[in-house]
Amino acid sequence: MTGTLLNVATVLLGGGLGLAFGARLPDRVRGTVVAGLGLFTFAMGLRMFTGSENPLIPLGSILLGAILGEWWRIEDRLLALGARLEARFGGAAEDVGQKGRFIQGFLAASLLFCVGPMTILGSIQDGLQGDYSLLAIKSVLDGFAALALASTLGVGVLFSVVVVFTFQGGISLLAAQANAVLSAPMIAEMTAAGGIILLGLSVGSLLELRPIRAGNMLPALLLAPLIVWIIQLVGSG
Repeated sequence: MTGTLLNVATVLLGGGLGLAFGARLPDRVRGTVVAGLGLFTFAMGLRMFTGSENPLIPLGSILLGAILGEWWRIEDRLLALGARLEARFGGAAEDVGQKGRFIQGFLAASLLFCVGPMTILGSIQDGLQGDYSLLAIKSVLDGFAALALASTLGVGVLFSVVVVFTFQGGISLLAAQANAVLSAPMIAEMTAAGGIILLGLSVGSLLELRPIRAGNMLPALLLAPLIVWIIQLVGSG
């Protein structure tokens, strides 16, 4: 839960600064900071992948996971959910003034901070291993995003921390419970698969080098320990 608490703190800090000074921060400063975080995230992904004892396992889980993710259209469904909520509540800001603006800021921030591979990966890693480094990176990104959103959408952005705490904290708690049934090799290969997804997120979203639908690779996090379990079962048989 440490990473989630850190994330909540940075959203509150960034949102508070956004309400007070957000309009004064140049876009070039935000762009440079995000690029630096993108490079750091890329390095973190490589580090996670090198912990694999059998690179074929994360490879297989990523390939199968990507097929399932594209079949289930995970990323498209998440984007569609955000678009529906934005369409429903976006117009409310013009009709009911400040109340609609509050709702718009709350929903926009909640979706931005809770939807994405880094949220899932970071929360699982925090719950399984107590390693909140990914959520620390996400926290910095969310802090800058909260600053930008709060400067235009107001105080509703700050209340998104309720959703962030509930969603990320819930995933971390579930992951901590799953730790009882996951062996060290399972966790290692799941972490390696997560590193590949993190590389895709860095290249596609943060550095914007080429589009990569990293969200559709999320099933790999379930497939990697499953493949390890099957291999161990066959080996023992």
